[in-house]
Amino acid sequence: MNIAEIRALSDADLATQLGESERALMNLRFRVATLQLANVNEVRKTRRQIAKIKTVMRERELATAAQ
Repeated sequence: MNIAEIRALSDADLATQLGESERALMNLRFRVATLQLANVNEVRKTRRQIAKIKTVMRERELATAAQ
């Protein structure tokens, strides 16, 4: 999901997506620890996804505070 798609989501959808991504990251970490994950780059992609979502949430928070 790129940043344009993330910005198109509503606040509720962003919160849902953040929760799903954090759960996915936890599962990926468990799979890495038990040597069941073939592509360890998935962890990095998921962390970046979480960062993008949090960035958009913070931008919206600052935009409403500035008004």
